[in-house]
Amino acid sequence: MWLLIVFSLYAVTLSILLARAGHRAQPAAASRGEAAVPDRLLIVGATGGTGRQLVAQALERGYRVTALARRPADLDLEHPRLSVVRGDVLDAASLAAATEGQDAVLCALGHRRFFYPTHILSRGTANLLASMAKHQVRRVVVETALGIGSSAGRMGLYYTLFTIPVILPWYFADKARQEQVVAASDADWVIVRPGVLTHGEKRGDCRHGLAVGSFLRTVRISRADVASFMLDQLTSNAYLRTAPGVCNR
Repeated sequence: MWLLIVFSLYAVTLSILLARAGHRAQPAAASRGEAAVPDRLLIVGATGGTGRQLVAQALERGYRVTALARRPADLDLEHPRLSVVRGDVLDAASLAAATEGQDAVLCALGHRRFFYPTHILSRGTANLLASMAKHQVRRVVVETALGIGSSAGRMGLYYTLFTIPVILPWYFADKARQEQVVAASDADWVIVRPGVLTHGEKRGDCRHGLAVGSFLRTVRISRADVASFMLDQLTSNAYLRTAPGVCNR
């Protein structure tokens, strides 16, 4: 019994720490209308689940896309408006080269180093923002997750009390740092916080906003719908400099 009590205290404490460490999203200021429509997009994390959807859907929407990948061969896609370049978010020089000439950036960084401390997401994003500032690229949309900052606990009870504290504590701690790096930047940023990601098809009926999620049930959303929502943020100021959650209805 005492082990259960200790573990429960640990899980609750971790949730509180993630709430404090991540961005405390506030309602966006009055919308300044639609954003300028970009032409050239850099997609970081292009070989991940959401990244692949971002690449495919961006091409469908007519953008010219540069996909950054540590192993370009992993992105098995060819298109006349797609350039796949080798790069690493921890290598500032490769990021700077990929960022030059872009109009906007979509960041869907992720990794599978779950069981020990890591700073890949936060340091990689800091490098990305520095490259954007150098080349005067303003707009960036960054994928993180529900369960951080003002959305702490909103992934659902199972994730709050088991999955995050047992499997993903270091990963979510780095995501929280990543959010703080983004929020401290001068870029025109939007942080997108999805629920549990699935491989489902795009449904186009996602719920979004600052109070999205559930403290009880696990909320989910397909990577395809996350990608679609992220792309929408390139041309809208509705969530400029804030952090909406997204999940399927």
